[in-house]
Amino acid sequence: MPKKRIPKKVRQTELLKKIENEPFVTDEELSEHFNVSIQTIRLDRLELGIPELRQRIKKVAQKNYSKVTSLGESEIIGELIDLNLNESAISMLETTEDMAFKRTKVVRGHHIFSMAESLAMAVINAKVALTGVANMKYRTAVKASEKLVAKAEVVKIRGNKYFVHVKIYVKQEQVFRGKFILVAIEEE
Repeated sequence: MPKKRIPKKVRQTELLKKIENEPFVTDEELSEHFNVSIQTIRLDRLELGIPELRQRIKKVAQKNYSKVTSLGESEIIGELIDLNLNESAISMLETTEDMAFKRTKVVRGHHIFSMAESLAMAVINAKVALTGVANMKYRTAVKASEKLVAKAEVVKIRGNKYFVHVKIYVKQEQVFRGKFILVAIEEE
């Protein structure tokens, strides 16, 4: 049975709440949720002054980049969505055709690894850090244009060594996991 249309004012109020609770929800997901066209969602957002997804992501990421001590903003692969130094971090990356092999459209592994390693580096509170050990597993292929969500967790700190686990997902399916030992070194 099709969903019943809700009045515009009610939909817009619910839209504001939904985006406030889930700032990274797409227009497509919103159109399905409210049973309206994508154009209607875009018009609602425009009317309410809500920026598009990419702008919302950038706004959140900008706040988090200033917390990172081990890397520069341009060195983090993907958009830094959440950061709690020495605890956890989340980043997002929209894959593109130029990241993939031409024939298969499978994203090259070094892009996925770079995302994981840069997030592992970003989550630790150290001025200078190096990857001492990386143990990784690619669980399934990632196709061009899929959105990657990486989650890092600092599981242990022993002296100047940080043990960080990173898991990368596409639509809640794990596609990569990495276990990193990062070594903080003194600046000279």
